[in-house]
Amino acid sequence: MIDIKDLIADPEKYRASQRDRGAEESAVDVLIEASEARTAAITRFESLRAEQKAQGKKVAKAQGEEKQTLLEQVKQLAAEVKAAEAQADNAAERLRAVQASFPNLIHDGVPAGGEDDFIILRTEGAVRDFAAEGFEPKDHLELAELLGAVDMQRGAKVSGSRFYFLTGIGARLELAMMQMGLDQALEAGFTPMITPTLVRPEAMAGTGYLEAHDDVYHLERDDMYLVGTSEVALAGYHADEILDLSDGPARYAGWSTCYRREAGSHGKDTRGILRVHQFNKLEMFVYCAAEESKAEHERLLGWEEQMLAKMELPYRVIDTAAGDLGLSAARKFDCEAWVPTQGTYRELTSTSDTTTFQARRLNIRERTVRADGGKGPTRPVAMLNGTLATTRWIVAILENHQQADGSVRVPQALRPYLGGLEVIEPK
Repeated sequence: MIDIKDLIADPEKYRASQRDRGAEESAVDVLIEASEARTAAITRFESLRAEQKAQGKKVAKAQGEEKQTLLEQVKQLAAEVKAAEAQADNAAERLRAVQASFPNLIHDGVPAGGEDDFIILRTEGAVRDFAAEGFEPKDHLELAELLGAVDMQRGAKVSGSRFYFLTGIGARLELAMMQMGLDQALEAGFTPMITPTLVRPEAMAGTGYLEAHDDVYHLERDDMYLVGTSEVALAGYHADEILDLSDGPARYAGWSTCYRREAGSHGKDTRGILRVHQFNKLEMFVYCAAEESKAEHERLLGWEEQMLAKMELPYRVIDTAAGDLGLSAARKFDCEAWVPTQGTYRELTSTSDTTTFQARRLNIRERTVRADGGKGPTRPVAMLNGTLATTRWIVAILENHQQADGSVRVPQALRPYLGGLEVIEPK
């Protein structure tokens, strides 16, 4: 959640952020009013409680009729204090609810608008001219079936639509890609993590996913959620803790299976494994000091681009528009790879700077150090995330590296992870 003190001190920058998101500016005033109502309710409660204590002292000294009169007053005050405490609790709960639904303050320079208003920061790699090479490219599913890499039919038989089996070289290809990503993460100082895929509501709410996403799977009997990214578990990992970041950011690489309902995507990308209900993902997650988050965000993007370069994929980097950021992100960069049979770029990686937004919800802080070297007060940390590899990458790898006979060339950097395999041949 956002820093309510900062919003009250400078509401106009939050109104501007809301405008750029295409969200209600009036939410700023609602939040200020809720904060003022909470303050007033607490003040009234504390004033009445102080009066109750003062009257109690008078009762102890009084005698006779005076004492009886004071006892009646104390009894009345006790009822008023109880009612005032309930009002203060209600006001605090309303403020929490309003604050929880208010989106993060966007960074300066984030493009205004919705899904189609992103800015292309750069384009890397050459798009192949298949016509000049003398053949029509096959889509990823046709290639995968020729190679014995994916079985959609049996996936649907076992689990329903948008489920699949990765088979043979398909399973090997995913594991190779994920291991290559993990090796890169280790070189960059990340701690590898295999994370839970079922989490409590507190962890899901802490990331902002419950308010902003309608595609999560909920197990009602257990009141648990299946994660759509290991970001959720990694964000909750240090909940209610004070971190020591004196040696720099704490970086984790989370490997997990992910689940998404894909609500609202009916009829979109139903062919193949581009948009599915279950997939694997290697996610980078970082805790750092708030003033370091922008630089760390650029580093996360650099590591994503390093992986895409190793895969020899043409791609572009976009600065996502404010209205497409979701609740938690202050800025998000996407890397989109070229998909030849679709004639467009599709998202392969995403990296978000959520600043201190998630940390405030999860009560994750760091201990500051005073100028004299002594312990300073605690403050919320910044939290960031970014994709390093995921099942969807197989789509771009197969289509961009296919050959006229239906075989697929293995990117040079990936070959050691496939036992030196250079070309994947059709079955």
